[in-house]
Amino acid sequence: MHLERYAATADPFGAMVAKIEDWSAPSPCDGWTAADVLTHVLDTQRDFLAGHGYDAPVRTDTDLARAWGAHDAWVRSLLADPGVAGRGYDGFFGPTTIGDTMVDFYGWDLLVHCWDLATAAGRDAGFSDAELDTVDAAAAGFGDMLYAEGICAPALDVLSDAPRQTRVLARLGRRG
Repeated sequence: MHLERYAATADPFGAMVAKIEDWSAPSPCDGWTAADVLTHVLDTQRDFLAGHGYDAPVRTDTDLARAWGAHDAWVRSLLADPGVAGRGYDGFFGPTTIGDTMVDFYGWDLLVHCWDLATAAGRDAGFSDAELDTVDAAAAGFGDMLYAEGICAPALDVLSDAPRQTRVLARLGRRG
């Protein structure tokens, strides 16, 4: 279950990573390039998993797309193990599992950062209605923690009748 749910966000993210031609292109994250976005995704997932005793293989590949592929394969191997995916811990919002965190928080992160990468690459960066539902519901659930250091920039003001994607992105501190 966790593996399939993780794949639902990791597959499109990986497809976008494969399309990036200029890793130095600026992203919608203030001061970050496309490479910074991907490095953030890699590092935060690795740090979370290392904090639970699962140290990632040493990252030696300087090709960012291949580094993502190796990382993604490692995460999937962990989530395929019910003992890892089902391992409980006390999370910020209460009891949870490693699998649920990888799917819920890091899945949300992959959706948002896929948009960031697409935007940096000048590609179509549209969300489906289901993705907007996921991003918006997660943002609501994070409450004020959404704006903690390293998560999202402060919300931007937009008109109440702006397109839904514009409103959701503004909530995340992004212009859409």
